[in-house]
Amino acid sequence: MTFAHPDLLWLLLGVLLLAAVPFGASWWRQRATARFGTPEQVKSLIVGRSGPLRAARAVLMVLSLLCVVLALAAPQCGSRTRILRRRGIDVVIALDFSKSMLARDVRPNRIERAKAEVIRFVEELDGDRVGIVAFAGETIEFPMTVDYAALTLFFRDLGPYDMPVGGTAIARALVAARRMMDRAAGRDANPAAGGEPSESPTTTRSRVVILMTDGEDHEGDPLAVAREYGEAGIRLYTVGIGSRTPEMIPTYAPDGTPTGFLRDDAGNPITTSLTEENETQLREMAEATGGSYFAAGRGGVGIDQIRAEIRRMHQEEVRASRVTVHEGRYALILFPAFLLLVLEALLPDAWVGRRRKKKSEEEEAQEAA
Repeated sequence: MTFAHPDLLWLLLGVLLLAAVPFGASWWRQRATARFGTPEQVKSLIVGRSGPLRAARAVLMVLSLLCVVLALAAPQCGSRTRILRRRGIDVVIALDFSKSMLARDVRPNRIERAKAEVIRFVEELDGDRVGIVAFAGETIEFPMTVDYAALTLFFRDLGPYDMPVGGTAIARALVAARRMMDRAAGRDANPAAGGEPSESPTTTRSRVVILMTDGEDHEGDPLAVAREYGEAGIRLYTVGIGSRTPEMIPTYAPDGTPTGFLRDDAGNPITTSLTEENETQLREMAEATGGSYFAAGRGGVGIDQIRAEIRRMHQEEVRASRVTVHEGRYALILFPAFLLLVLEALLPDAWVGRRRKKKSEEEEAQEAA
C-alpha cells in the first residue's frame, strides 16, 4: 500500500485533536449540570438523554474524518503498465530554392535531387505531421499536414525562378519554420481551432526541422536562431548540398530552355560551392539543438541519415510512452466514510421512547393526586 500524496497524512493529527473536542465537551457539560441543581432535579430535566449515544456519534464522526483524510492521500494498491497514445513527430523541411541550387555538382542538379529525396522521405512517413518552407530571399510556406500527396504537389513543380525574392535568408526560413510549428501546437491545445486537445506533457509531439541548403547566407544570424531552437526543444538537422569545387549556375528561359550561365555585371560567371566556412556554420547550428549535420555527396543529399534519426526518435518515443500506473483505491475508503457520516446523522441524542414513558408516568401521577 502506497499513497500518492503522503504529505496529507499529517492531517490525521488534526483529526485526532478534533477527537478530543467531544470528550472535553462532555466533561464540561457534566460540570455545568452539577452546578445547575441537585441530582434529582437535573435527572428529571435530562430524562432520556444518553451519554453512550453522544459518545457513539462522536466516534462515528472521528472515524469518518479519518477515512476522508486517508482517501485524500490517494491510497494505491497494485499497478499496471499503460501505453500512452503515440502522437508522432512534427517535421518542417526548410528547402533552399535560391538560384545557386541549380548548380549541377549533384545530379541532375542540387534542387531537383533535393526535391526527389524529400518526396521519398515524406512518402515513407507514417502519421507524422510535415510542413514545407521553401526559401530564397523570402519564404513560401505549406502548413503542417498529414496529407503527404498534397504536400508533394506543392513543391514538385516549384523552382528557384518561382521565388518572389532572390538571395538566401536561412535565418528567416528557420523563423518561419518555428512559427509554423507553434501554430500547429496552438491548434493542438485549442480543439475549437481545428486541432486535437493536448493530453499531457508526456504526449506532446517532438519537433524537428530539416534545413537543406548550399550554405550561402546573405542576411541574418542563423546561428542565433538555432540557439533559440535548442532552448525551445526543437531539434535541427542540417544538410549541406554541393561540393567544395566552384560550380557555375545555369540559367533558363521561361520555357525551361538553357540559356547559359549566371554572370555578374562584368560578364564573369558566378560560381557556387559549399565552402568550409559554410559547413562549419551548418554544423554549429545543428549541434546547438542536439541535431546533426550531413554533407550531401554526388549520390544523394543526406536524407537517408536523417530518416534513420527520425526512426530512432520514434523508438525513443515508444519506450517513453510505456508508463507504470498505480491503481488508486481511494473509493474503497471514501465509501465507508460516507456510510459512517450517514449513520452518525441518524443516531439521536436521546432515547425518545424513554422521554414519552416518563411523561406519561408524570401525567398519571398528577391524575392520581
